[in-house]
Amino acid sequence: MTNHALPHAPAPRALLEAALYVDDLDAARLFYCDHLGLQLFQEVPGRHMFFALGPSVLLIFNPTATAQPPGNPQIPVPPHGAKGSGHVCFAMARDEIAQMEKRLRAAGVKIDTAFDWPNGARSLYVRDPAGNSVEFAEPWLWDELKG
Repeated sequence: MTNHALPHAPAPRALLEAALYVDDLDAARLFYCDHLGLQLFQEVPGRHMFFALGPSVLLIFNPTATAQPPGNPQIPVPPHGAKGSGHVCFAMARDEIAQMEKRLRAAGVKIDTAFDWPNGARSLYVRDPAGNSVEFAEPWLWDELKG
């Protein structure tokens, strides 16, 4: 339902960041840096790690640490966190997904599933050490449904 009394504002057009929550940051670092090859550009030990993804950022937080108010009044981010597994999907070309699958298998990462969607787009699913669902999919996966 749309509330027509609200003032107009443009809708967001891109995702700047996404967050996952993990209890073991060291295991997450191994997975996201060594297994996936992501670039770690900021880390506060015991609290968070930030990974570069082109114009976007993947935030990995320890939910116990981020549930507390930050100690810096200059950065008044409210406490936040989540319990349980989350999901993130990385956009990759089909051949890159195949290469990632080989890399992950060689690293001993269990593949949850790999398949082609009804529209033909390829997806590969694994779990990070915290149990988060990590997907690699062709970037046009949603094009048909988005219109």
